[in-house]
Amino acid sequence: MGPDTDAGRVAVLVGLLFGLAGMGSAAVAVTMPEIAADLDLTTGGVSWVLTLYALMLAVATAVYGRVADLAGIRLPFLVGVGLMTAGAVLGGLAPTYEVLLGARVLQGLGASAVPVLGMAIVTAKYDGRVRALALGRVAGMAAAVGALGPLAGGLVADLLDWRAVVVLPALGLLVVPALWRAVPTRGTGARLDVLGAILVAGTAAGLVLLLQSPSSGVVVAIAGVVLLGLGVPAVAARVRRRPEGFLPHTVIREPVVVRSALAASAVPAAWFALLIAVPAVLALRGWSPLEVGLALVPSAFTGLLGPRLAGPMLARLGPNRSLAVAGVTAGAALALAALGAAAGSATVLVCAVVLVTFAFGLGQPALMAAVSGAVPVDVRGVALGIAMLVFLVGGGIGSAIVGGFGEVFGLDRSLLLLAVFPLAGTLGLVGSIRAERSARSARGPDGQDPDVRLGDGR
Repeated sequence: MGPDTDAGRVAVLVGLLFGLAGMGSAAVAVTMPEIAADLDLTTGGVSWVLTLYALMLAVATAVYGRVADLAGIRLPFLVGVGLMTAGAVLGGLAPTYEVLLGARVLQGLGASAVPVLGMAIVTAKYDGRVRALALGRVAGMAAAVGALGPLAGGLVADLLDWRAVVVLPALGLLVVPALWRAVPTRGTGARLDVLGAILVAGTAAGLVLLLQSPSSGVVVAIAGVVLLGLGVPAVAARVRRRPEGFLPHTVIREPVVVRSALAASAVPAAWFALLIAVPAVLALRGWSPLEVGLALVPSAFTGLLGPRLAGPMLARLGPNRSLAVAGVTAGAALALAALGAAAGSATVLVCAVVLVTFAFGLGQPALMAAVSGAVPVDVRGVALGIAMLVFLVGGGIGSAIVGGFGEVFGLDRSLLLLAVFPLAGTLGLVGSIRAERSARSARGPDGQDPDVRLGDGR
């Protein structure tokens, strides 16, 4: 089996697992009214089924990245998929609301391992053009399966019930045997900075809670402010005291990591915003969850075809310009969705989701390529974890703006407001794009090394 064929097989499996983890939010979202009716919940109460899942996805990502640096990818990968499966099954069997929330925490805690460790498998196993194409396939497959989440949720709920939808991510356990030989096992053997991990997780939790508070109430806002207010100085002090700890100084001082992560986070912000806004607008027109899922099928095809463009674009343009293209596309998708929401046009809304699906398929592998090439190998896992943490928190920003501001100003205006986010992130990449272009010109067209090119951009 050639390297391209092997990389393609591994990429498809990682992308499938990534997409199944994403169904924990996308598929469950369309069953929220059914959950509320079955467990006698208000809209605010049932919203925690998604909020807690998203919170765990964000705060635990960097932890898995650092553990992978120390112990190798295989053990934390197996633990993560195992927790995701256990949480999904427990959620499907949950007799009470409280048990369901606990199961969602467990499920999100496990699912958070999939994005960073899945990408780490690809970046550790392949280099150069093969890596770029594989990363594009991962994101494309993940976007396609994730885009099918609403359709799968509506169809399974129609045939069975919401509990079967909650269990869907447990199918990810079936992917592990096929990936097992491709998962690296070696780590540095160093000790984990447990206190540093707790402080980073608590601070991230505070930020996510604060972003969710517009639709969750004052108590959540206060908890977010307290965690964030105490966490930021505590994390800063910890980094000064242990520069090689959980949050290595060599990672957070690297401008490529910071700029790339902030710019890329606008893409999931747009994705989550449309995941909320599009079903809401169509529901007002009397569409059922299954009909909404069917309407989003074109975006699934975009996710499948995207790697044919995303992989070559990443190899040709490099990570910074690819991130810029993804950001501009995400901004255009939000502006288009705002027009669709104002007019109540299903066609315009579907086109917006297609655009943001392409942006996701290009933006995430570009982020991984930029970060992987910008830091030393021994901290690559934690750098990817930190980048993915920022990336996933971007989804919280999108959902908070649409969920919170949408109730006051309307969905169309909230989507326009959010469109500023990807455009600002793109402007922040101007310096990196210029540096990358200068480096390419200096090397010349005949001396370009794709792997070095992906890592450049300082």
